[in-house]
Amino acid sequence: MFALKSLSKLVFGNADKTNIVEIQQGQLYLVRPHSLKGSSELIFKDAAAFIRRTGQEFQYHLAIQRAYEEGEEELNEEGDGEGDKDERIFILDESLRFRVSLQDTGDTVLAWRDLSGDSGDLYEFVCHSSTKPETAASFELAAAQCQFERKFRRSHEQATEEELEEFNFEGEGEVPEASPVISSAVQSPVAQSAKSSPIVTRTPRTPAYQEPGSMARESTKKHIAAATPQKAIEQTPTKAPASRAAPTSREVLCSEHAELHLFDFTSGTFVLQDAAVHAQVSEVGNWKYWLQIVGTKQDWLGQEVIADINPVFNFEYLSFIFNHYSEDGSAYSWLLKFKDRETEERFQEGLMQALWENQNQLKWAKAIKDADRDYVLDSFNDLVIEDSKDDEREAEAAEEDEEDEYEDADDGQKSEHYDSDESEDDVVLRDEDGNVNSQLAVGAKVDRSFVVRGDKIGVFKHTDDDRLEFSTSISKVQDMKGKKFAPKKVMLHMQDRDMVLQSADNPNSLFRMDMEYGKVVDEWKVHDDIPVNVFAPENKFAQTTNEQTLIGLSHNALYRIDPRLAGNKLVESELKQYASKNDFSAAATTSQGFISVASNKGDIRMFDRLGIQAKTALPALGDPIIGLDNSADGRWVLATTRTYLLLIDNMQHSGKNEGKLGFEKPFAKDSKPQPRRLALTPSHVAQFQHETKAPLSFTPAKFNTGEDASETAIITATGPFVVTWSMKKVLAGRKDPYSIKRYSEEVKADNFKFGSDKNIVVALPNEVDMVARRQLLRPTRESIAALPATPRRGKGRGSYLSKSEVVNSPY
Repeated sequence: MFALKSLSKLVFGNADKTNIVEIQQGQLYLVRPHSLKGSSELIFKDAAAFIRRTGQEFQYHLAIQRAYEEGEEELNEEGDGEGDKDERIFILDESLRFRVSLQDTGDTVLAWRDLSGDSGDLYEFVCHSSTKPETAASFELAAAQCQFERKFRRSHEQATEEELEEFNFEGEGEVPEASPVISSAVQSPVAQSAKSSPIVTRTPRTPAYQEPGSMARESTKKHIAAATPQKAIEQTPTKAPASRAAPTSREVLCSEHAELHLFDFTSGTFVLQDAAVHAQVSEVGNWKYWLQIVGTKQDWLGQEVIADINPVFNFEYLSFIFNHYSEDGSAYSWLLKFKDRETEERFQEGLMQALWENQNQLKWAKAIKDADRDYVLDSFNDLVIEDSKDDEREAEAAEEDEEDEYEDADDGQKSEHYDSDESEDDVVLRDEDGNVNSQLAVGAKVDRSFVVRGDKIGVFKHTDDDRLEFSTSISKVQDMKGKKFAPKKVMLHMQDRDMVLQSADNPNSLFRMDMEYGKVVDEWKVHDDIPVNVFAPENKFAQTTNEQTLIGLSHNALYRIDPRLAGNKLVESELKQYASKNDFSAAATTSQGFISVASNKGDIRMFDRLGIQAKTALPALGDPIIGLDNSADGRWVLATTRTYLLLIDNMQHSGKNEGKLGFEKPFAKDSKPQPRRLALTPSHVAQFQHETKAPLSFTPAKFNTGEDASETAIITATGPFVVTWSMKKVLAGRKDPYSIKRYSEEVKADNFKFGSDKNIVVALPNEVDMVARRQLLRPTRESIAALPATPRRGKGRGSYLSKSEVVNSPY
């Protein structure tokens, strides 16, 4: 039964800690299968389960502790003194008949007898869907060992498998499903004050873990032992892949000695592989470079130096962390530890030269100035920027951690809640032509989100309880000649009354859709010879006003578009055209109308107005910039590349232009702004790619925004993961500044709800979701690997449409 017995020391952990094992999230029910009062009673809507040591030898408690929703703790303190009911404690004794069950719904349930109730009454702790099976199995093992100690008055380490089997209560009978339920008297103080007794329904979840042919009623332990013996039981450490031979070297850029460590997915730590290796970066072809690491007894790894290695240098710990990819695409995370700072600096110079030259196909020494070289190197350091506000920021970040601890992590704002009685044929999951959701526009003046799907646009209402509700669809988007097209980019305009669209077939034109009629009513021909590669609002909040002009970019020109002009809409007097092909790729504006422009070369220019030279030009890092955003006041510039974000402090802190922005005055040659490279840690990158089998590919990152809101968070996504950064934690130099949420499908587009950093709108291929930011979790092995439940079909809100909602084959 207890296949994890060999891990008992790991389960029991540090003897000085009160909690032996825990499950962080679930719901507690009292189930009375034979009672006339009702089959289920919800005790705690959100709770955690613990097995705890007591002050008495060989005695342990099973404790279920309620988690507060935001604001409830303060209300409870002022309420009727029922705070002592926010924890249920049970002595772990064999009379409880404690067991773990995997139900047909996919729920993992901890079940035990209600000793003060009627025959058959059970307490059931229904684990959250993110709870891994091995976590529940560890919990069950610990419970058995605690019961063993209580009965036999000796350490569980002396227990045999046969003795532990005595506490296997799988034969106690089926654990009834705890749904539907009636809430108990122990509600939130808000609900109590309203004298309400709401009906709470727990939606069944698709099994987060189910092997074909397995018995759903088998114990969780046996299920794990049979299906995932290495991952859950043997804890097999990560093994290094075979090394690749280095190509013939043309030139050695750096060659240093170091220790080599490999990230172990099982333990979540870097494990020493070789105390003395030789790491060398060489040029091996035209703009091709190679990293080879060799030990005294074996070659450890060889790989091409490309952006996907995700390099991070930490001079505090004299370390260099990077990702390595085997020939089958598997990702590994390695760490080189150097003997001193000088050694690491020499290695960094060589590796970054290789990476920069690979990306730019120019020679580092000739093409980049010394001052710019420091900017490039700094962007790949694990920097902690110190200034007078550091202590204040650290305190704020610590407060944010405490707030996160109490916030509900699964009061989800799903766009769809499905009824089991609705058949597959009643739901439009995909267009027949294979279209999926591709773009998202979030309203600022109207509580709507708009999602592009082929030549259709779905309209979703933001409800008062921060959910999404399907409102209508705009089908057959077509130009003025009646030709249908799939918009490749959209932007809300003129107080959300209009939407500006672009067709891939008309690169020199934009189209205006009247949102009241859901119809394209105007075509704006910009210029005969200058295309519109990128367009952006005239200022950051132009969408909320009647401002009609826009900013446009071609590959080498920056200009204003004025729809009111007769003929072509490009304003010639505000055109800045470059002779060389700058390959512009993104643009953003501030509330004052300052403009930042980025390119596929990786450089960034800053303008205070159109038609002139840039006030500030930041050197190219080499990686194409696919998205750009500015804080409203212009202090921060946020650039997105495929594998990392770049946060640039645009305020000048010294010199004659102190207090000015880079938009207003140029930075001195020797005082370029210090960039913060926002990246997932290499170990998290390896874990992401270990799960998804796909490389990182961030969506354009954005600040939360609103006319009266400050920028407190950043959002992006890669694959099935939504990622948010806390600005407080980033500026405080915290090592854990980002949180994640995993979906079952790739995230196509994402943004904050306008005017808030609390809610996020997410477009998946065939679903649209509004999720509370507090639902995002710290990245751990568990939260990265946890597969989310598949949404269940049914009536109500969302992007899946029943036949009754389909009109003219809508979105």
